[in-house]
Amino acid sequence: MRMRKKKNRDARMERCQAVWVREPALLRGHWRERFRPGCELRLEIGCGKGAFTVKTAQNEPDVFLVGLERSPDAALIAMERAIEAGLTNVAFVCGDAAYLSDLFAPGEVDRIYLNFSDPWPSKRHAKRRLTHKNFLMGYRKVLKEGGQIHFKTDNRPLFDFSLEEFPAAGFTLSEVTNDLHAQGICGIMTDYEAKFHSEGVPINRCVATMGPLPEAMPSTEKIPE
Repeated sequence: MRMRKKKNRDARMERCQAVWVREPALLRGHWRERFRPGCELRLEIGCGKGAFTVKTAQNEPDVFLVGLERSPDAALIAMERAIEAGLTNVAFVCGDAAYLSDLFAPGEVDRIYLNFSDPWPSKRHAKRRLTHKNFLMGYRKVLKEGGQIHFKTDNRPLFDFSLEEFPAAGFTLSEVTNDLHAQGICGIMTDYEAKFHSEGVPINRCVATMGPLPEAMPSTEKIPE
């Protein structure tokens, strides 16, 4: 569902200059300088309204987090949350995951979060899934050696699909579960996650660690616009 345009959006975004990066390509290779040299840099792709990014930044003040979101209306809410919390270790970008290498230098990102991405259930739309091997090959271009992708979804078919895609793109799987919160809430929840959990929907999660590419390299077909 497309989010309705927020009232006075442009003016409100102007008031979020402290956490809004308008021209992220200019920071390519220099993101850590915005916070502190040597810090860990993490990226949430599709950060939505920013609940996860903001709470993670609050809990881990020595980590710098970048939230990437295609919808400026959702990004606005995320930025306002960060401003209200007084955070200095978070930034937000309105952009597309297909162009990460334009925003980050090789090896610049320590960890990527993929939280409740659009499942694109139709087979003909499989290449749009953010865990499709073509996207995973793009993440390899910006992740450091041994960097990780932390993936959560309520959608079991997407999760099963992803468990096959990760190894095909040279990622080793760990912490695989089909019911993350079975023994109680585990980690920071997104807005969607809290809603799903309250409804009794099990949450799937895994960690994918980047290793060498398999000998049969995955296709690098162009990712559709």
